[in-house]
Amino acid sequence: MSQNTSGNATNHDNHPSVSFGKVGVLLVNLGTPDGTDYWSMRRYLSQFLSDRRVIEWSRLFWQPILQGIVLSKRPQKSGAAYREIWNNELDESPLRTITRSQSDKLAGLLSDLGDDVVVDWAMRYGNPSIVSRLDALKEKGCDRILVFPLYPQYSASTTATVNDEVFRALLKMRWQPTIRIVPPYHDDETYIDSLAASIKNKLSELEEEPETVLASFHGIPQSYFDKGDPYYCHCQKTTRLLREKLGWDDKKLQITFQSRFGPEEWLQPYTDKTVEKLAKEGMKRIAVLNPGFVADCLETLEEIAGEAAEIFEEHGGEHFTHIPCLNDAPEGMAVLESVVRRELSGWT
Repeated sequence: MSQNTSGNATNHDNHPSVSFGKVGVLLVNLGTPDGTDYWSMRRYLSQFLSDRRVIEWSRLFWQPILQGIVLSKRPQKSGAAYREIWNNELDESPLRTITRSQSDKLAGLLSDLGDDVVVDWAMRYGNPSIVSRLDALKEKGCDRILVFPLYPQYSASTTATVNDEVFRALLKMRWQPTIRIVPPYHDDETYIDSLAASIKNKLSELEEEPETVLASFHGIPQSYFDKGDPYYCHCQKTTRLLREKLGWDDKKLQITFQSRFGPEEWLQPYTDKTVEKLAKEGMKRIAVLNPGFVADCLETLEEIAGEAAEIFEEHGGEHFTHIPCLNDAPEGMAVLESVVRRELSGWT
């Protein structure tokens, strides 16, 4: 199906060779540093925290703070946290390892569509960059590309910034591929079913079931929600649908928000404060899952499985269980495949 337009199509022998006719699928996750050393962490954090979608404060106010106080201290702290979860065998973060595996497995699941569907992956911050992978897909003849921001719940600070970067790349292209963006899938049936299955599978391994389970989502500043960001509503709907699927009430499955940064008020209730409160109230067994993350990463492995577990035990809790993300497990791949096949409708 891939064709070359040089010569016959243009009647100009000097026209550059152009391949077309294939469909690309680009999975995009948040990002990862290339290493845990100071300069790798500084480059990554500078790119991430300079994004106007992530930090909406005035540049005149924020950039001196970022380039001064934040990037002089935070790279060491973040580097130490990354070292606790680092994939030493491949010398990379778990997020990179898992996202690559998701891409490879998705390509296999879509093999029935033929060689004209090409699956690739990128990171919004760090490597491989969105620009580099869009260029690679174009080189392979993809003139239609489905971009999949790997965030079930939409937020301007996640999904929108992926879209921004994609369209910035298009601004520099003479022959632009046709682009589709996967919409939020916070209420997708396969997604809810897979989350429920992953919870049941993990809890079946325990001697005693937790007294409560927390659905911990990454937070955003309250001001972002007040300006119209739908993220909070998407998280609430995911949690409600998950409760209905499991047959649980709002005491058995509670919603919380993690990963605060800076002095602003963020979406509440806070995960760390809730974990502490439950332990102080005498609860001995809890579990936490992260429905908004499609792959385990620093925020799930270090912040939840590590820090939150310590908080719970320090205040009287006894059994803390972290329920892994869907990752590249069969349940996780079922979600990615279902969404991609639906969004490729008419192209394959």
